[in-house]
Amino acid sequence: MSQSGCVTGGSKPATSSKGQMKWWQLSLMGIGCTIGTGYFLGSSIGIKTTGPSIVFSFILAAIGTYIVFNVLAKMTSDDPHEGSFCYYAKTAYGNWAGFSCGWNYWSSNILIIGSQLTALSILSKFWFHQVPLWVFAAGYAVASIGVVLLGTKGFDKVEGILAVVKTAAIFMFIVIAAAAIFGWIHGDGSSIHFPKKSHEIFPEGFKGFWASLIYAFYAFGGIEVIGLMAMQLKKKEEAPKSGIVMLILLTIIYVISLVLAVSMVSYEGFNDKESPFVKALENFHLAFFPHVFNGAIIIAGFSTMTASLFGVTTLLATMAEDGDAPSFFGKKIRKMKDLPLPSLGLAAIGLLASIITALLLPGKIYEYITTAAGILILYNWLFIIISSLKILKMKVIAKVMAFIGLALMLAAISGTALEKDIRPGLFVSLGVVVLIACVAVVKNKIQGKKKTAEES
Repeated sequence: MSQSGCVTGGSKPATSSKGQMKWWQLSLMGIGCTIGTGYFLGSSIGIKTTGPSIVFSFILAAIGTYIVFNVLAKMTSDDPHEGSFCYYAKTAYGNWAGFSCGWNYWSSNILIIGSQLTALSILSKFWFHQVPLWVFAAGYAVASIGVVLLGTKGFDKVEGILAVVKTAAIFMFIVIAAAAIFGWIHGDGSSIHFPKKSHEIFPEGFKGFWASLIYAFYAFGGIEVIGLMAMQLKKKEEAPKSGIVMLILLTIIYVISLVLAVSMVSYEGFNDKESPFVKALENFHLAFFPHVFNGAIIIAGFSTMTASLFGVTTLLATMAEDGDAPSFFGKKIRKMKDLPLPSLGLAAIGLLASIITALLLPGKIYEYITTAAGILILYNWLFIIISSLKILKMKVIAKVMAFIGLALMLAAISGTALEKDIRPGLFVSLGVVVLIACVAVVKNKIQGKKKTAEES
């Protein structure tokens, strides 16, 4: 799921057509649910790939994200369904599309959880440099599964609080960085330099800028689930306004913090082993900041990873009920608060795969998993836009915007082929898509033969 884990599943009609949520509440919820480890750590890969021009990557990603949110919100308000975009894909193009969309979404969630797991492990090594990455990954995985098994009540309330923690962490960085720029605090050998010339803004050229788009889009991952929540609005026609405000605020927060970060440290100094915001203030020797910032992100990140695990477990169970997954995964254990244990078991295998990969490839694991997760998110978003082109009655301007969105996403996906360090993530995502497509073809053939046999 999203980096936040705000998950819904299924293709059942919404049980209530009347929501009580106001548009600004959805905007705030969207901000809290979207900000995650993909931004706090993944953005450093984007900076390393393109330099200060990462700011423009985020602006383009914001435009593409809004286009997805807008069409999904419109489809949801016209025909509210839980699980939504898989249902819309099935409505637009048939069972194969719904099946493929569901499994692609499940796969992207598993990779996102793996990315979060790895990010939390990398952030934890800030304090314990000698501990292997896989040890932290195993510990967080076991703890997350334990929380899901307990079925902790009030989890949504905790999520809301931790969403504030994440946002507060960014504002803390912005305030301290601004103080450094105005000379109120001083660091050793530190100098503030705002890039102005083209070679300073685009030090890696157009190729680097193109390759960085995937990380900007990944930081906005999860917005598709907020689109689903548009059905909870009191006035569903305000969904687009909610999306515009949400994305403007997110983009402002992202852009300001990134501009400050790349102005305080040369882009070569960033790496995927630490948050760019901790790195930016490294020379100012603020004893409290790295620890407070790191701790806040780990706590919030663990919460969102666990929520994602909750969501992906429910998603597979719902897919089983809809006939898009083996019925075995829909079995629920009453003694464990109706938890679909087989579904959780498969998700746990996905976590185990992330741990093993972290053990075998400790140097590049985060880049690989994050790239693959980001690409699979965009495959989901492509499904949403393509479905909307067939379902919604669009004016010319709306269609042009939809095609702009498709172009931006295809650019982000294709850009990953340009960089050797992140190219394996593209191959992983393509492998997942090919596997899903093959299963979908076989499933359709089996269903076709059954239908023919029944008719005869």
